[in-house]
Amino acid sequence: MAVNDTPLTESFYYILLSLRKPNHGYGIIQEVSELTGGRLQLGAGTLYGALQTLEKRGWINLVYVDEASRKKKEYRITPLGVEMFYRERKRLMELVDNGKLMEEISNASG
Repeated sequence: MAVNDTPLTESFYYILLSLRKPNHGYGIIQEVSELTGGRLQLGAGTLYGALQTLEKRGWINLVYVDEASRKKKEYRITPLGVEMFYRERKRLMELVDNGKLMEEISNASG
């Protein structure tokens, strides 16, 4: 794991967040849409490509395959994925906190 595995794409961030409990592809798409108020709509190609990448990195793992339901797969975030999620969250919080400096400039000049 490289220290520079961040910043995460927004899709990766929300996929990891949606996998805090086991979830399947369609469930991930629905949850990401709910979490973002419909702003982020994951397409199937984007989702399944991201899931493959996240699995290769060891950030998620396959926890269940339902053979009776078109091989529906459920994934869950791994401890390494949790670490990477929190690393990205910390980076994003720093961006927001530092962005507040602009308010100081705006308030001082306004």
